Amino acid sequence: MDLLNMLMSTMNSSSARSALAGKTGASTDQISSLIKNALPTLLSGMTKNASSQEGAQSLFKALGQHTSTKSMADQITEADEADGAKIIGHILGGDQSNVVGALAKESKMEEGQVTKALDSIAPALLSGLSAATNNAGKKDDKGGFDLSGLLGMFGGGGDADDNASSGGGIGSLLGSLFGGGKDDKEDDASGNSLLSTLTSLLK
Repeated sequence: MDLLNMLMSTMNSSSARSALAGKTGASTDQISSLIKNALPTLLSGMTKNASSQEGAQSLFKALGQHTSTKSMADQITEADEADGAKIIGHILGGDQSNVVGALAKESKMEEGQVTKALDSIAPALLSGLSAATNNAGKKDDKGGFDLSGLLGMFGGGGDADDNASSGGGIGSLLGSLFGGGKDDKEDDASGNSLLSTLTSLLK
């Protein structure tokens, strides 16, 4: 399972969706659509930022400041939205307004609702990436990455149909924002190259 699907299974769980719906006033179906489109976009932005040594080290430092192991629903409910706004601003930079507008259109939400949702999930996203990075630094008996403990840290995964999609109509936005070929965009959106970069900093 790649990083995107691991994060998707926790952030798009029924309890996490309900928490975001309660904070934003959006329906759980709208929240589900938002999560499926937002996560690959955010992971691609983080991968782009980590493409330089300085950017990777800056992100790695931020991960050390976000290490909550509470359930995803609790992290969303208790999120420091001011901190989340800074994280989203750093990830998306000058493309933030375009991304928010596109996500709002895809999920049929108001832009203000999308902004509040992104600010609420950003700290949890870093905590999830921090956990995945630390777990990826541990090899299993076959020499691969041992990520088996990550989902349990977030209080269980999502519904089966929650994990079937990972991007939807937002693909064209990924291409316009981050460039590169189709394979590059898919790898960036999956989070695999980002996880590899951050794991290398553990050595």
